[in-house]
Amino acid sequence: MINTALSDLDKRITAIESRNSRVETDKAWETSLTRKIILIIFTYLAVFLYLSAIHIDRPWLNAIVPSLGFLLSTLTLPFFKKLWQKYLNR
Repeated sequence: MINTALSDLDKRITAIESRNSRVETDKAWETSLTRKIILIIFTYLAVFLYLSAIHIDRPWLNAIVPSLGFLLSTLTLPFFKKLWQKYLNR
């Protein structure tokens, strides 16, 4: 009986540690520079292709604006998150 309980407890602890590892990896990815760069590139490419399809002049140049907007939004989010945590999430 005790061995079964310890075995079950060991399985639960292993499952929790595995979940925590996945959560930590996901958090690291969400805040990584690599992810931000990939998203900026995909944003640029999507906007560039759209602007090209609707025949906007210089789509390669005009696609920079939304990409930079995305970059600025990702850089300012940690600041606003801290404000939210400090003042609004009580």
